Amino acid sequence: MGIRVTLDRVLLERRMSLTELSERVGVTLANLSILKTGKAKAVRFSTLEALCRELECQPGDILVFDDENGESSEAIAAE
Repeated sequence: MGIRVTLDRVLLERRMSLTELSERVGVTLANLSILKTGKAKAVRFSTLEALCRELECQPGDILVFDDENGESSEAIAAE
Protein backbone atom coordinates (compact mmCIF):
# COMPACT_ATOMS: atom_id res chain seq x y z
CA MET A 1 0.00 0.00 0.00
CA GLY A 2 2.63 2.56 0.98
CA ILE A 3 2.40 5.87 2.78
CA ARG A 4 -1.02 7.34 3.54
CA VAL A 5 -1.45 11.05 4.32
CA THR A 6 -3.84 11.86 7.17
CA LEU A 7 -3.52 15.64 6.99
CA ASP A 8 -7.29 16.07 6.65
CA ARG A 9 -7.84 14.30 9.98
CA VAL A 10 -5.25 16.45 11.75
CA LEU A 11 -6.74 19.62 10.25
CA LEU A 12 -10.20 18.58 11.42
CA GLU A 13 -8.91 17.92 14.95
CA ARG A 14 -7.25 21.36 14.99
CA ARG A 15 -10.32 23.04 13.45
CA MET A 16 -8.09 24.59 10.82
CA SER A 17 -8.73 25.01 7.12
CA LEU A 18 -6.26 24.08 4.43
CA THR A 19 -6.22 27.75 3.39
CA GLU A 20 -5.26 28.85 6.91
CA LEU A 21 -2.52 26.22 7.10
CA SER A 22 -1.23 27.32 3.71
CA GLU A 23 -0.91 30.91 4.88
CA ARG A 24 0.79 29.90 8.13
CA VAL A 25 3.43 27.60 6.61
CA GLY A 26 4.03 29.46 3.34
CA VAL A 27 3.16 26.52 1.09
CA THR A 28 0.73 27.06 -1.76
CA LEU A 29 -2.81 25.83 -1.39
CA ALA A 30 -2.35 23.75 -4.55
CA ASN A 31 0.69 21.95 -3.12
CA LEU A 32 -1.02 21.28 0.21
CA SER A 33 -4.04 19.96 -1.65
CA ILE A 34 -1.84 17.54 -3.61
CA LEU A 35 -0.29 16.37 -0.35
CA LYS A 36 -3.65 16.06 1.42
CA THR A 37 -5.18 13.96 -1.33
CA GLY A 38 -2.22 11.57 -1.33
CA LYS A 39 -1.13 12.47 -4.86
CA ALA A 40 2.27 13.85 -3.81
CA LYS A 41 5.25 11.70 -4.74
CA ALA A 42 7.55 13.37 -2.20
CA VAL A 43 7.55 15.87 0.64
CA ARG A 44 10.48 18.02 1.72
CA PHE A 45 11.60 17.71 5.31
CA SER A 46 11.37 21.51 5.61
CA THR A 47 7.70 21.34 4.57
CA LEU A 48 7.01 18.47 6.96
CA GLU A 49 8.76 20.38 9.74
CA ALA A 50 6.68 23.52 9.07
CA LEU A 51 3.46 21.49 9.04
CA CYS A 52 4.32 19.77 12.31
CA ARG A 53 5.28 23.07 13.93
CA GLU A 54 2.00 24.77 12.98
CA LEU A 55 -0.19 21.75 13.71
CA GLU A 56 1.72 20.93 16.92
CA CYS A 57 2.07 17.29 15.91
CA GLN A 58 4.62 14.65 14.99
CA PRO A 59 5.34 13.46 11.41
CA GLY A 60 3.64 10.17 12.29
CA ASP A 61 0.42 12.06 12.92
CA ILE A 62 0.39 13.17 9.27
CA LEU A 63 2.03 10.23 7.50
CA VAL A 64 1.03 6.61 8.14
CA PHE A 65 2.65 3.51 6.65
CA ASP A 66 0.30 0.81 5.38
CA ASP A 67 2.01 -2.54 4.86
CA GLU A 68 1.36 -4.95 1.98
CA ASN A 69 -1.40 -6.73 3.92
CA GLY A 70 -3.39 -3.53 4.23
CA GLU A 71 -2.71 -3.10 7.95
CA SER A 72 -1.80 0.41 9.02
CA SER A 73 0.95 1.07 11.51
CA GLU A 74 -1.79 2.36 13.85
CA ALA A 75 -3.48 -1.06 13.84
CA ILE A 76 -0.18 -2.86 14.35
CA ALA A 77 0.75 -0.59 17.28
CA ALA A 78 -2.61 -1.30 18.93
CA GLU A 79 -1.96 -5.07 19.03
